[in-house]
Amino acid sequence: MKRPPHSMNRRDFVLAAGVGGAMIAAGSLQDAGVAKATPAGDFQSMTKPTFVLVHGAWHGGWCWKKMAPLLREAGHDVFTPTLTGLGERVHLLAPEIDLTTHIDDVLGVLEYEDLTDVVLVGHSYGGMVISGVAERADGRIAHLVYLDAFLPEDGKALRDYAPGDILDGMVNTTGDGWRLPSFMFATDFGVTDEDDIAWVNARLGDQPYKTFTQPLDLAADPGDAIQRAYILTTQDTFVPHAARAQQLGFDYHELFSAGHDSMVTQPAELAALFLKLAQPGA
Repeated sequence: MKRPPHSMNRRDFVLAAGVGGAMIAAGSLQDAGVAKATPAGDFQSMTKPTFVLVHGAWHGGWCWKKMAPLLREAGHDVFTPTLTGLGERVHLLAPEIDLTTHIDDVLGVLEYEDLTDVVLVGHSYGGMVISGVAERADGRIAHLVYLDAFLPEDGKALRDYAPGDILDGMVNTTGDGWRLPSFMFATDFGVTDEDDIAWVNARLGDQPYKTFTQPLDLAADPGDAIQRAYILTTQDTFVPHAARAQQLGFDYHELFSAGHDSMVTQPAELAALFLKLAQPGA
């Protein structure tokens, strides 16, 4: 049957929608102050680092939902794994989950996706995880980024940097002796938008407490092989870790207007900073 003038078949529609959607996405990204994606032909002459974004305690891969698309629109591959027992993997929550479990979660992404030249970001508790991953990643990581994160020392557990007795009490009274319900809510993480507050609070889950009590073995010194950066977004939460990062010579940045969950509150500004860090020689 002959199609009427100006009609569009399925192939034409998909092609037009794809082109139009790409133009809209590029425009919105430019308006947000983040670089537009590189034209496809230019990818043959350059390699862009891959981002692996590791969430903090009680969160999940969902927390990067606003920011990850901005990095992808700039031409980077982005992975946002959810650690075992949290987020959409809450059905796996169990007493035996520890820090090693979460380190293995991220190592599995690196290995099975065959990732190299990785910018590995750890938010909050995620700093413990990425520090352990860096010990075993076999040259896959180019850059470690601690986002308002714990920066552990050899032989230390997260509990050593927190009011351990208080946390122990909460686990024993409300967490069956092995899990730590979130005693912080979206507003405590610096989220102020009402819709965002509801979105975050609905997704916070219990943290397997062994992830806080297992010490981290940091035998290796990454030296100059891995670039390291620290981004401080709250003036009072992890200041000792930020100070130590500066003492160790990390590339140091501040984003105080964002609050602790900066990937939710200021995704465009945080994405722009990540893209800057990912540039060669940054």
